Amino acid sequence: MSLIDLLTGNISNQVAEQAENKFGISKTQVIALLAVAAPLIISYLRNKSQDANEAEALNNALDKDHDGSILDDVSQADARQAEGGSILSHIFGGDKSNVENQLSQNTGISIDKVGPILAMLAPVIMGYIGKEKQQNNVGAGGLGDLLGGILGNASNQAQQQQSNPLNDILGSVLGGGNSQSGNPLNDILGSVLGGGNQQKQQGGGGLGDILGGFFGK
Repeated sequence: MSLIDLLTGNISNQVAEQAENKFGISKTQVIALLAVAAPLIISYLRNKSQDANEAEALNNALDKDHDGSILDDVSQADARQAEGGSILSHIFGGDKSNVENQLSQNTGISIDKVGPILAMLAPVIMGYIGKEKQQNNVGAGGLGDLLGGILGNASNQAQQQQSNPLNDILGSVLGGGNSQSGNPLNDILGSVLGGGNQQKQQGGGGLGDILGGFFGK
């Protein structure tokens, strides 16, 4: 299953329905958040996996806790929210509050709900990575290439299928997320979300503009 299939299929719909019922956020906003958060999380993990110790820790965590079974029973997402929060704290580290602020501004989801919703989404994203790892028989040494391949393939697929707003979002996000330049927060939040002063040279607000159209603003 490609990342695009995860983000546009039944799994994301079911998770979004859970979040909608729990937090009173529209399903559309949750799906848009997932479309930005998944590539961002994968980009951060890819960068971390360049360090051998981080790669080994991620490999062990995927083997132990993220075998992909959550994709067959997404009701686990709600039950594993606390675990998801710990995952995000490890992945984003000191960037966590900045990430949440930027995502809140660009999706219209209030800052007090962005973190908890992301914490629901994180185990699903980790489960997806774990399943891909199993299917490709990848160990710690191959995680960076696996994660880069997930982003690259999704970027190509989104660009080829740009016929709806969600694919426009994915195409923009993955275009930033697939870059090799250091900090994925800058790659995705800076260039794509129009965060801070690093707005796209053409078109101003980047993802903010697309999201505005997506939500019919």
